[in-house]
Amino acid sequence: MKKQTYPCMTVRKTNSAESLFLEEVPGQLSDSDVLVFIHTKDIDWKYIVAIKRLTNFNDEVISDWLNVSVKTFRSYQLPKNKFKENMKERVLLLLSLIKQGIQLFGNREHFDHWLNSANFFFDNQSPLSYLNTVTGIRFVSDRLRAMEYGDNV
Repeated sequence: MKKQTYPCMTVRKTNSAESLFLEEVPGQLSDSDVLVFIHTKDIDWKYIVAIKRLTNFNDEVISDWLNVSVKTFRSYQLPKNKFKENMKERVLLLLSLIKQGIQLFGNREHFDHWLNSANFFFDNQSPLSYLNTVTGIRFVSDRLRAMEYGDNV
């Protein structure tokens, strides 16, 4: 099977909140990076808005990634509702993954397509189906990193 490579492009810089979050969150997060972010940044609904705008996924899909009901997910829009640490961790890891994917594929449409496509390395399921656990998010991130080095498509 012929290996296909994708151009590594940087995310276009704009004044939008999404770009600011993408600049702020590294494309690869270590456990210590996650802990620092959780304890030094105010991770709130703005980060969710960035995820929604950077992807084509709706509230149902994103709430599944975060392991909360859609109703609970939408309640986080209210200023009085603060994210718990595990929610902050997932949000950060998802933003990092999105940044990594957009950089690798060159744009969000190509990355979204890859996320939705069945893949041999994901037991012929889509990578999207792995994003509802921290381990799954890290596994998808590892596969993207392998692709950067020509390992798979």
